[in-house]
Amino acid sequence: MTNSTNNSLYIHIPFCEHICPYCDFTKLFYFSKFSKPYLEALFKEIDSYHLKKMETIYIGGGTPTSLSDDEFESLLKKVSNLLKNGGEFTCEANVENLTSQKLSLMARYGVNRLSIGIQSTHDERLSQIGRFQTFEKAREVIQNARDTGFKNINVDLMYGFPGQTLDEVKDDVNNILTLKTEHVSIYSLIVEPGTLFFIKNIHEQNSDESRQFYDTILSLMRDAGYERYEISNFSKPGYESRHNLVYWHNQEYYGVGLGASGYVNGVRYKNTPNLDKYLIGNYVSEKEIVDQKLLREYFLMTHLRLKEGFELEEYQDLFKEDFTQKYQAIIDEYIHENLAQLCDGKFAFTDDGLMVMDRLLIRFF
Repeated sequence: MTNSTNNSLYIHIPFCEHICPYCDFTKLFYFSKFSKPYLEALFKEIDSYHLKKMETIYIGGGTPTSLSDDEFESLLKKVSNLLKNGGEFTCEANVENLTSQKLSLMARYGVNRLSIGIQSTHDERLSQIGRFQTFEKAREVIQNARDTGFKNINVDLMYGFPGQTLDEVKDDVNNILTLKTEHVSIYSLIVEPGTLFFIKNIHEQNSDESRQFYDTILSLMRDAGYERYEISNFSKPGYESRHNLVYWHNQEYYGVGLGASGYVNGVRYKNTPNLDKYLIGNYVSEKEIVDQKLLREYFLMTHLRLKEGFELEEYQDLFKEDFTQKYQAIIDEYIHENLAQLCDGKFAFTDDGLMVMDRLLIRFF
């Protein structure tokens, strides 16, 4: 199954050295007896798509850097020749296992963007959320990455932990800013069923407190020269995640690996989270044919996460209808309440609108 317009590939490595209590991604403890056959199955799945050169490749997890050096090199070697010249090649990493050897391997095989999970800059908080690292170690790892030649680094930060204060959030952001990375992803804690936090009956922040925290984060990041181009993502000019923009522009992409999702030839699919099934080649467990109604919903759900929203002309070309005419009353209401804006042929939510995006979107479906 190939697609001539599909230029992006997501690869899922489910293995972790430890399981974080808030994580609901498909993940497994790392054991070589699982990782080696997994990579064999993964390479077979990649081959099954007969991929051409990709504009973006993203290796996520799990923790890709939890693989042994030999396994990690075999993975990078397998996929590096799929990258177009000038393409973006991202690999996720955790502080505790992003070694100098793995940095050297990534540089050798063309990885040009790192995404490093930091989550908090307070060591006590890191311990509480099951992270075996310190902020000082994170600073050291990022310097090592710079010394290896990496010029495009993202770090992940979370907020909304139990007992967290506004002062701690400010401190976290200010500490992150001292790292001077090109990109920062900042997410609110969401307690999902099946996670340890859910089992322990830990609750998310109330909406008022979460909004206060987010507004503070937004102000600090903008003052430091970062643009919030997507609801949870900030970048220096020119360093937006090209791969993630594929998702947010509702474009198609290949997804391979345990539990990975993809979108090819008008079909959204999800791979099995069952390792036994995956290892015998039963990769895909769910498929959804995207008809015109679903396409419109996905188009709005993805584009309206972006600061820029979407072009009215693109909507017209796709759906053969005028967005402003079809939804005139809703648009006027949202603009009047400063929740949305029409500008330069685009429709987008404002800062206030993005904070209640789910409630606003439902009116368009």
